[in-house]
Amino acid sequence: MESAFASASAISDQRQKIEQYKHILASVLSSNDVVQAKQFIDHMLSDDVPLVVSRQLLQMFAQELGRLEPEFQKEIAHYTLNQIQHRVVSFEEQVLIIREKLAALYESEQEWSKAAQMLSGIDLDSGMRVIDDTFRLSKCVQIARLYLEDDDAVNAEAFINKASFLVTNSRHEVLNLQYKVCYARILDLKRKFLEAALRYYDISQIEKRQIGDEEIDEEALEQALAAAVTCTILAAAGPQRSRVLATLYKDERCSKLKIYPILQKVYLERILRKPEIDAFAEELKPHQKALLPDNFTVLDRAMIEHNLLSASKLYTNISFDELGTLLGIAPQKVQSSTRNDASAWLRK
Repeated sequence: MESAFASASAISDQRQKIEQYKHILASVLSSNDVVQAKQFIDHMLSDDVPLVVSRQLLQMFAQELGRLEPEFQKEIAHYTLNQIQHRVVSFEEQVLIIREKLAALYESEQEWSKAAQMLSGIDLDSGMRVIDDTFRLSKCVQIARLYLEDDDAVNAEAFINKASFLVTNSRHEVLNLQYKVCYARILDLKRKFLEAALRYYDISQIEKRQIGDEEIDEEALEQALAAAVTCTILAAAGPQRSRVLATLYKDERCSKLKIYPILQKVYLERILRKPEIDAFAEELKPHQKALLPDNFTVLDRAMIEHNLLSASKLYTNISFDELGTLLGIAPQKVQSSTRNDASAWLRK
């Protein structure tokens, strides 16, 4: 390799020099040899190679990375990014390609957060390259979607917040829809259930079935509607929740959903029994059943609150033991959940 590099470096004609390096690169890629690949990277980043030549060759190298075995590809890609770090301003386009290739590889292996971290290293505010807002928006949304695959609402929200400054002027319908879905999922994960429900319901009402290259099927809209119902049921009681419940209950599409019986009982303020709650729990996601600091789960809190309000329509006075029997839970749990203010609940 050293003699091949020396021979190529000695060529004065730039076109011939590039052709010679292309032959070396083809040999390196076909060999699947990590050592040779690293030697090629080191040589391209050395002072022996003019910048105009190294940029072109590293671009070709980045585009052909997929020819290497996955494990070799990861090692070489990370090595290249590390070696190029001190000259990243000169090779921003090449770094972009490498990061996208590596992210795609991680995504194919369902390493969602690693894929997101790889893409988040792309400089979207570079002054060296012309980057349009659509590209920035697409990357922010893509990174958020990847983090959400690992239920990482914190990192996803950071990139959705960046996207929010770009989406207002975006005419790219697919990206705008993906942004809306990500935003709803983040609110859901953060247990801002009522806000999430409104976002999901808005998505479920999309009338267009073809948006750009994406086809919106009925199943996707039904899932969004079901998510809206679920989040509304889990939301804290109040006037706005009551309005959303009424909207959903009157929406004919909801009657076809599996969780419609729960929606109906919640809207009509009827007591939910344990078998019904258990059936509802099976449809929930882990964060919707998570344990809260007060040792109640999200579902427990929502169901107890609903059942207390429902019981208040039937009783003006009831003991904790009787209320616990009625609701199918331990009296202590009823007392704890009401924070010794059961009479206030029952007067509502």
